[in-house]
Amino acid sequence: METNPDIIETNRARLSGELLTELSFSHRTYGEAFYETLLGISRSSGYRDEIRLQISERLLWGLNLHTGTRLDVRGQVRTYNEEADGRSKLNIVVFVRELEIIPEEEQLTYENEIYLDGHICKPPIRRTSPLGREICDIMLAVNRMYNKSDYIPCIAWGRNAAYAGVLDVGMRLTLSGRIQSREYRKKDDQGNSTLNVAYEVSIVKIEG
Repeated sequence: METNPDIIETNRARLSGELLTELSFSHRTYGEAFYETLLGISRSSGYRDEIRLQISERLLWGLNLHTGTRLDVRGQVRTYNEEADGRSKLNIVVFVRELEIIPEEEQLTYENEIYLDGHICKPPIRRTSPLGREICDIMLAVNRMYNKSDYIPCIAWGRNAAYAGVLDVGMRLTLSGRIQSREYRKKDDQGNSTLNVAYEVSIVKIEG
Protein backbone atom coordinates (compact mmCIF):
# COMPACT_ATOMS: atom_id res chain seq x y z
CA MET A 1 0.00 0.00 0.00
CA GLU A 2 1.37 3.41 -0.96
CA THR A 3 1.76 6.08 1.68
CA ASN A 4 -0.78 8.87 1.41
CA PRO A 5 1.31 12.06 1.11
CA ASP A 6 -1.62 14.18 2.32
CA ILE A 7 -1.65 12.31 5.64
CA ILE A 8 2.11 12.73 6.06
CA GLU A 9 1.86 16.44 5.35
CA THR A 10 -0.58 17.01 8.21
CA ASN A 11 1.94 15.93 10.83
CA ARG A 12 5.65 16.64 10.51
CA ALA A 13 8.45 16.67 13.05
CA ARG A 14 12.12 17.48 12.58
CA LEU A 15 14.43 17.16 15.56
CA SER A 16 18.18 17.32 16.08
CA GLY A 17 19.90 16.57 19.38
CA GLU A 18 21.80 13.92 21.30
CA LEU A 19 20.57 10.65 22.77
CA LEU A 20 20.20 10.71 26.55
CA THR A 21 19.46 7.01 27.05
CA GLU A 22 20.23 3.66 25.49
CA LEU A 23 17.61 2.08 23.24
CA SER A 24 15.00 0.02 25.09
CA PHE A 25 12.46 -2.38 23.63
CA SER A 26 8.96 -0.85 23.43
CA HIS A 27 6.65 -3.27 21.63
CA ARG A 28 6.19 -5.47 18.59
CA THR A 29 3.58 -4.92 15.87
CA TYR A 30 2.99 -7.48 13.10
CA GLY A 31 6.40 -8.99 13.84
CA GLU A 32 8.24 -5.66 13.68
CA ALA A 33 10.04 -4.53 16.85
CA PHE A 34 10.07 -0.91 18.00
CA TYR A 35 12.46 0.74 20.42
CA GLU A 36 12.36 3.94 22.47
CA THR A 37 14.97 6.41 23.62
CA LEU A 38 15.17 10.03 24.78
CA LEU A 39 16.53 12.81 22.57
CA GLY A 40 17.88 15.91 24.32
CA ILE A 41 17.30 19.23 22.57
CA SER A 42 18.63 22.37 24.25
CA ARG A 43 16.78 25.68 23.94
CA SER A 44 18.49 29.05 23.66
CA SER A 45 17.52 29.62 27.32
CA GLY A 46 19.64 26.63 28.32
CA TYR A 47 16.65 24.44 29.26
CA ARG A 48 16.79 20.99 27.70
CA ASP A 49 13.70 19.28 26.33
CA GLU A 50 13.83 15.49 26.60
CA ILE A 51 11.71 14.02 23.80
CA ARG A 52 10.71 10.37 23.52
CA LEU A 53 11.54 8.78 20.18
CA GLN A 54 10.02 5.57 18.86
CA ILE A 55 12.13 3.84 16.22
CA SER A 56 11.51 0.74 14.11
CA GLU A 57 14.17 -1.97 14.06
CA ARG A 58 14.28 -1.51 10.27
CA LEU A 59 15.83 1.94 10.71
CA LEU A 60 18.39 0.65 13.19
CA TRP A 61 20.01 -2.03 11.04
CA GLY A 62 23.73 -1.38 10.73
CA LEU A 63 23.70 1.56 13.14
CA ASN A 64 25.41 1.77 16.52
CA LEU A 65 23.26 4.15 18.56
CA HIS A 66 24.15 4.82 22.17
CA THR A 67 23.95 7.53 24.81
CA GLY A 68 25.59 10.64 23.38
CA THR A 69 24.96 9.79 19.71
CA ARG A 70 23.87 12.92 17.85
CA LEU A 71 20.87 12.45 15.59
CA ASP A 72 18.88 14.32 12.98
CA VAL A 73 15.41 12.76 12.76
CA ARG A 74 12.23 13.30 10.80
CA GLY A 75 8.90 11.81 11.72
CA GLN A 76 5.49 12.46 13.23
CA VAL A 77 4.02 13.26 16.64
CA ARG A 78 2.08 10.21 17.82
CA THR A 79 -0.10 9.70 20.89
CA TYR A 80 -1.53 6.63 22.57
CA ASN A 81 -3.26 5.80 25.84
CA GLU A 82 -1.60 3.62 28.44
CA GLU A 83 -3.09 2.19 31.60
CA ALA A 84 -1.09 3.06 34.73
CA ASP A 85 -2.27 2.51 38.30
CA GLY A 86 -5.80 1.97 37.06
CA ARG A 87 -5.86 5.24 35.14
CA SER A 88 -5.48 6.06 31.47
CA LYS A 89 -2.46 8.19 30.62
CA LEU A 90 -1.82 9.95 27.30
CA ASN A 91 1.67 9.18 26.03
CA ILE A 92 3.33 11.32 23.38
CA VAL A 93 6.26 10.23 21.22
CA VAL A 94 7.90 11.24 17.98
CA PHE A 95 7.57 8.29 15.59
CA VAL A 96 10.77 8.31 13.55
CA ARG A 97 10.53 7.79 9.79
CA GLU A 98 14.06 8.87 8.87
CA LEU A 99 17.21 9.30 10.91
CA GLU A 100 20.79 10.29 10.29
CA ILE A 101 23.77 10.27 12.62
CA ILE A 102 25.48 13.67 12.87
CA PRO A 103 29.26 13.13 12.65
CA GLU A 104 31.33 14.19 15.66
CA GLU A 105 33.35 16.61 13.53
CA GLU A 106 30.20 18.55 12.58
CA GLN A 107 28.75 21.23 14.82
CA LEU A 108 25.44 20.24 16.37
CA THR A 109 22.63 22.69 15.69
CA TYR A 110 19.61 21.86 17.82
CA GLU A 111 16.41 21.62 15.77
CA ASN A 112 12.87 21.29 17.08
CA GLU A 113 10.23 21.96 14.43
CA ILE A 114 6.66 20.66 14.47
CA TYR A 115 3.90 21.23 11.90
CA LEU A 116 0.34 20.02 12.51
CA ASP A 117 -2.88 20.30 10.50
CA GLY A 118 -5.94 19.04 12.35
CA HIS A 119 -9.21 19.86 14.07
CA ILE A 120 -9.98 21.11 17.57
CA CYS A 121 -11.58 18.21 19.46
CA LYS A 122 -12.17 19.80 22.90
CA PRO A 123 -13.17 23.33 23.95
CA PRO A 124 -9.97 25.42 24.28
CA ILE A 125 -9.08 26.34 27.87
CA ARG A 126 -7.83 29.88 28.48
CA ARG A 127 -5.89 30.57 31.66
CA THR A 128 -3.12 32.71 33.09
CA SER A 129 0.35 31.41 33.89
CA PRO A 130 1.94 31.97 37.33
CA LEU A 131 3.90 34.80 35.72
CA GLY A 132 0.72 36.48 34.50
CA ARG A 133 0.99 35.50 30.83
CA GLU A 134 -2.16 34.51 28.94
CA ILE A 135 -2.09 30.93 27.68
CA CYS A 136 -4.55 28.58 26.03
CA ASP A 137 -4.62 24.77 26.03
CA ILE A 138 -5.77 23.11 22.80
CA MET A 139 -6.35 19.45 22.00
CA LEU A 140 -5.80 18.90 18.29
CA ALA A 141 -6.96 15.76 16.47
CA VAL A 142 -4.69 14.97 13.52
CA ASN A 143 -5.65 12.16 11.14
CA ARG A 144 -3.23 9.50 10.00
CA MET A 145 -3.39 6.32 7.96
CA TYR A 146 -5.71 3.39 8.65
CA ASN A 147 -8.48 5.69 9.91
CA LYS A 148 -6.57 6.55 13.07
CA SER A 149 -6.05 9.93 14.72
CA ASP A 150 -3.53 11.36 17.14
CA TYR A 151 -4.83 13.65 19.88
CA ILE A 152 -2.05 16.13 20.51
CA PRO A 153 -2.02 18.63 23.40
CA CYS A 154 -0.86 22.08 22.29
CA ILE A 155 -0.32 25.33 24.16
CA ALA A 156 -0.64 28.85 22.76
CA TRP A 157 0.77 32.03 24.29
CA GLY A 158 -0.13 35.73 24.28
CA ARG A 159 -1.96 36.84 21.14
CA ASN A 160 -2.07 33.27 19.84
CA ALA A 161 -3.80 32.27 23.08
CA ALA A 162 -6.39 35.03 22.71
CA TYR A 163 -7.07 33.93 19.13
CA ALA A 164 -7.30 30.23 19.90
CA GLY A 165 -9.41 30.70 23.03
CA VAL A 166 -12.54 31.65 21.08
CA LEU A 167 -12.35 28.91 18.44
CA ASP A 168 -15.06 26.25 18.29
CA VAL A 169 -14.74 22.49 18.53
CA GLY A 170 -14.44 21.00 15.05
CA MET A 171 -12.61 23.95 13.51
CA ARG A 172 -9.61 23.17 11.35
CA LEU A 173 -6.32 24.52 12.64
CA THR A 174 -2.80 24.53 11.22
CA LEU A 175 0.09 25.36 13.48
CA SER A 176 3.84 25.24 13.78
CA GLY A 177 5.96 25.20 16.89
CA ARG A 178 8.13 22.87 18.95
CA ILE A 179 7.52 19.83 21.11
CA GLN A 180 8.51 20.42 24.71
CA SER A 181 8.81 18.50 27.95
CA ARG A 182 8.14 19.87 31.41
CA GLU A 183 8.17 18.38 34.88
CA TYR A 184 5.28 18.73 37.30
CA ARG A 185 4.26 17.23 40.63
CA LYS A 186 1.00 15.37 41.13
CA LYS A 187 -0.56 14.22 44.39
CA ASP A 188 -2.41 10.93 44.74
CA ASP A 189 -5.44 10.19 46.93
CA GLN A 190 -3.17 9.65 49.93
CA GLY A 191 -1.47 13.01 49.48
CA ASN A 192 1.79 11.53 48.18
CA SER A 193 3.54 13.69 45.59
CA THR A 194 5.16 12.19 42.48
CA LEU A 195 7.25 13.85 39.78
CA ASN A 196 5.82 13.48 36.27
CA VAL A 197 6.77 14.67 32.80
CA ALA A 198 4.24 16.27 30.43
CA TYR A 199 4.73 16.70 26.69
CA GLU A 200 2.98 19.26 24.51
CA VAL A 201 3.47 21.29 21.35
CA SER A 202 4.29 24.91 22.12
CA ILE A 203 2.73 26.98 19.32
CA VAL A 204 4.78 29.61 17.51
CA LYS A 205 2.42 30.25 14.57
CA ILE A 206 -1.26 29.42 14.25
CA GLU A 207 -3.83 29.69 11.45
CA GLY A 208 -7.52 28.84 11.48
